[in-house]
Amino acid sequence: MEKVSFQIDNKKCEALYGQMLVDAARDNGIYIPTLCNMQGTKPCGSCRVCTVKINGRYATACTTPVACGMEIESETEEIKNIRLGLIELIFAEGNHYCPTCEMSGNCELQALGYRFGMLAPRFPYQYPDREVNTDCPHLIIDYNRCIRCKRCIRSIKDIEGKSYFAFKNRGNKIEVTIDTEMAKTMSKELANLAMENCPVGAILVKETGYRVPIGKRKYDNNMIGSDINATNTVKTEGVL
Repeated sequence: MEKVSFQIDNKKCEALYGQMLVDAARDNGIYIPTLCNMQGTKPCGSCRVCTVKINGRYATACTTPVACGMEIESETEEIKNIRLGLIELIFAEGNHYCPTCEMSGNCELQALGYRFGMLAPRFPYQYPDREVNTDCPHLIIDYNRCIRCKRCIRSIKDIEGKSYFAFKNRGNKIEVTIDTEMAKTMSKELANLAMENCPVGAILVKETGYRVPIGKRKYDNNMIGSDINATNTVKTEGVL
């Protein structure tokens, strides 16, 4: 297959023609943060955290295929501030109680907050009145923490390819729902996969809390993205 050459922050890179930029960057040892993107699923660009500048124009790295001659800005102060603002908006829009959340230390949103040095959002908290759905046999769905990334919708399906999850309502009332009849047939293995694929603590498996103790969780000792390029991270301090 044809390879193309491009640059990310003046670093020369190569990738297969048509490969999405966020994946091409990863293959070249460069971390571009994202919350909604997940390998193996169709990109949707809903969180915008992977925003970059390509030849002077803003674009999402998860939905943009690489092409020859691209000059990409990803680690400029401008782009970092945009990403920080998006993360702050997500925190302000929902009810994210990190100290009491089962996914603290395994949460990608929390980990990005630490990576970008977020202390408190610049935006007023909305404190929405949202429910916790406990109707499913194996799952708890906490709408307070859902960021509507569509990971569950795109990845958790039955053998016929029908998704267990879907969006309902529109505009600022939109939320993820689950087919209650399908949920009755969901295996424990698929329920665990739904929890693992969620980047926050919105989907939890019942009766399995704190399987991994605090201090030994994924991001307790390693900053998110450090597995891709350890030299491309900046240690920050913050309390979430």
